[in-house]
Amino acid sequence: MALAPLHPVLQFPPELLLAAQAVRVAIFDVDGVLTDGRIYIGEQGEAFKAFSTLDGHGLKLLARGGITPVVITGRDSAAVRRRVADLGIRHAVYGAGDKLAAAAPVLAALGADWPEVAAMGDDWPDLPLMTRAAFACAPAGAHAEVRAIAHHVTRAEGGRGAARECCDLLLTAAGRYADLLQGHLVTLDGGAAP
Repeated sequence: MALAPLHPVLQFPPELLLAAQAVRVAIFDVDGVLTDGRIYIGEQGEAFKAFSTLDGHGLKLLARGGITPVVITGRDSAAVRRRVADLGIRHAVYGAGDKLAAAAPVLAALGADWPEVAAMGDDWPDLPLMTRAAFACAPAGAHAEVRAIAHHVTRAEGGRGAARECCDLLLTAAGRYADLLQGHLVTLDGGAAP
C-alpha cells in the first residue's frame, strides 16, 4: 500500500526562507534557548536544567537534513554536556567567555563561513554571533536588543520549542522539511504507519 504524501502545515514567509536558504551550520546557545533560562542549584552545587524533547528532536532532524547543529554556551555543566551528548551533537563549546572567538575554530573545522551560518541566542553574549550570521533567530523571551536584530523571533519561548521552530524553518528553507516529515510516516519495520 502506497503512502499518501503528508503535506506540511508549517508555513514561513518567503523572505525568511530566502534569508536562511544557504545555511549549513546552525549555532545554538543553551540557557534561554535550549532551556527556559532558569538554573536550579541543589545544595551540593549541582545544576539542574529542563530541556524540551521538541527541541531535541528538531536538532536531530537538522543533522539528518544536512545542517550541522553546534552548541556554544557561556556556561559549563554536566547537565548540558549530557544533553548535547544524548542528542549526538559533535560540535560544542562550553564555558565560552567570547562566543565569537569560540565559533571561529568550529567553523574552520566544518569548512563554513558566516554566509552559511544561522545563530540562535537570547542575550547580549549572543549578539556577536547573531550579527555575523546569515540568519539570526531569537526565542520569544529574548532580550529586546537580541529580538531587534533577529531575522525571526519564535512564537515559542526558550526551552519550550523555540529551537524546534528555528530548526523547522531552516529545514524548510533548505527544502528538506517535507521529505523528513514524510519519512516519519514509515515505521521501523518498513511498513506504513496506520
